[in-house]
Amino acid sequence: MAEFTNRATLIYNNTRTLSNMTTGFLSESLTADKNSLQQSYTAGDRITYVVSLINSGQTDYENLTVTDDLGAFTPAGGTAQVYPLTYDDGSAALYVNGAVQTPPVPQTAEPLVFTGISVPAGGSAVLIYSAQANSAAPLSSGSSITNTATVSGASLGEPLTASCTLNVSDAPYLTVEKTLSPSMVSPGESITYTFVISNYGNAEADASADVSITDTFSPVLTGLTATFNGAAWVVATDYTYSETTGEFASVPGVITVPAATYVTGPDGTVTTTPGTATLVIEGTVA
Repeated sequence: MAEFTNRATLIYNNTRTLSNMTTGFLSESLTADKNSLQQSYTAGDRITYVVSLINSGQTDYENLTVTDDLGAFTPAGGTAQVYPLTYDDGSAALYVNGAVQTPPVPQTAEPLVFTGISVPAGGSAVLIYSAQANSAAPLSSGSSITNTATVSGASLGEPLTASCTLNVSDAPYLTVEKTLSPSMVSPGESITYTFVISNYGNAEADASADVSITDTFSPVLTGLTATFNGAAWVVATDYTYSETTGEFASVPGVITVPAATYVTGPDGTVTTTPGTATLVIEGTVA
């Protein structure tokens, strides 16, 4: 809401007298709101944003510009702004009073700038587009991305702003890699399978996550032993195994994997060091 002030001048007998100052406020009939369709984000997520413009007045607003800062920030130790969101080319859609319009093409991508947006009197315009959380998106627990859309134009007294804050999802994200040694083995010889479980998420995969590994060894192993992070596992308590079928399964919850750690460099790039856990299974090839 813009403020305006003025005062009058009274002139008589070569004397000038000023009146008191009056103050008023110019109320815009256009409002802006911004939301996302997602409740949270993780690395690489595509996020859909909705910018809604409502015109409650009797005059059209024409040729407006919508600028989205894509969550721009200057990282610690850095000198330039970085953008944790990357616009998805061709994702923009525009609706005026609910009717589909020609898809708008941004003038620039960082920041994201759309021009030529019009909102009819007593009507609405809705701009929808998506952006991907890129390598500069913060991932540590408690992090968030706040991006602001600014609406400007000659018909507006002052630019309008609307912001949307999206929190990072606090959850584990696990991968597993399996290797064997030796790769050439004969019946009656020993073989070792190593499983490295990596957690790229910002939350520990604790017992409540019910993590488990299943595998069917072929050829079947006899005299199987298992260790987890160097500690011996106990059959039936920590795992089950059949020397008949070769089926192995860890008991859900006995595997835990620490959360990843993240470091943001001066250029805004987030380096992820996953938390890891190692399961080693040894046995004799039947």
